[in-house]
Amino acid sequence: MHQSTQTQTQISEPLPLKPGMSGFAADWASDQRAFKNVSWGKAMMWIFLLSDTFVFGCFLLAYMTARMSTTVPWPNPSEVFALTIAGHHIPLILIAIMTFVLISSSGTMAMAVNYGYRRDRRMTAILMLVTAFFGATFVGMQAFEWSKLISEGVRPWGNPWGAAQFGSSFFMITGFHGTHVTIGVIFLLIIARKVWRGDFDQERRGFFTSRKGRYEIVEITGLYWHFVDLVWVFIFAFFYLW
Repeated sequence: MHQSTQTQTQISEPLPLKPGMSGFAADWASDQRAFKNVSWGKAMMWIFLLSDTFVFGCFLLAYMTARMSTTVPWPNPSEVFALTIAGHHIPLILIAIMTFVLISSSGTMAMAVNYGYRRDRRMTAILMLVTAFFGATFVGMQAFEWSKLISEGVRPWGNPWGAAQFGSSFFMITGFHGTHVTIGVIFLLIIARKVWRGDFDQERRGFFTSRKGRYEIVEITGLYWHFVDLVWVFIFAFFYLW
């Protein structure tokens, strides 16, 4: 009895960690619970989103550095991004609508994931198509914004309202984000078509088709889409409201 208790005590005691980074790596590598139940596709999407977070973070940090270090006055976003509607000068109206549309798409995407795990093929496909429509609407409004500023003289190397870094920052940040939204719309259309055809129920072979009855790819698409929406919140706050 005494020997059994002693053995249990030895087992329950944590092993000593190695010093330095080797001990940190060994501790993480020994934890099976963190990644044991996560699929390969979902884990890879999280890794991709983490790397993309660093890229967008660098872009926003570069924008803030350029804005705070320039000696030339920075253009006022409320004036630059204003629209004249029915004779009224409305600041940031287009940006507000774009933000509302993109945030709304996160709601429809979350509902699509919910119906996907219920195996409701029809509602999942419809909600994904609605999400893709919102995304395409956002990209269309962004294209209108670009064409308006280009016609007013904004270029990557300068603009008529002040600091030359404004143009390069605007086209770089919004263009990179718009590319992500466009890729997301294409991906949504592909997966929605597969869901509508019943590829996940019939186990039809092809790209992005998982095991029978599994709609996990819908959730993986949702992770990407929610990330794109979250990044836009930071762009909206730092670029348009600051």
